[in-house]
Amino acid sequence: MSQDEPDKMKAGRYFNAAQLAKSLADKNRLRILECLGNEKQSVSALVEKLDLSQPLVSHHLRELKRTCLVQVERKGPFVYYQLADPKILDLVKTLNSMSDTLLKSRMYFF
Repeated sequence: MSQDEPDKMKAGRYFNAAQLAKSLADKNRLRILECLGNEKQSVSALVEKLDLSQPLVSHHLRELKRTCLVQVERKGPFVYYQLADPKILDLVKTLNSMSDTLLKSRMYFF
């Protein structure tokens, strides 16, 4: 972001960043992103790996898709999800590392 960028553009960028942060602000969504790793997976595979209900996984995948964090591929009757960008996995790892660093003296943020 440059110094010359108009305030309206800056506000729009912050709004988009906030929407992305909201989408990441759920432990199950972070688990889904981490579980996807670098491979395509179906909802049923994610349900099995994460021990979550199918409706819950589908709900979270819709939100991750809305914020462009995952991509969808249909193959016949099957639907597969994958990370939209491999750097997303780095972001999840960074968030985990940062929380570990910040919480050295206590268990939780609250």
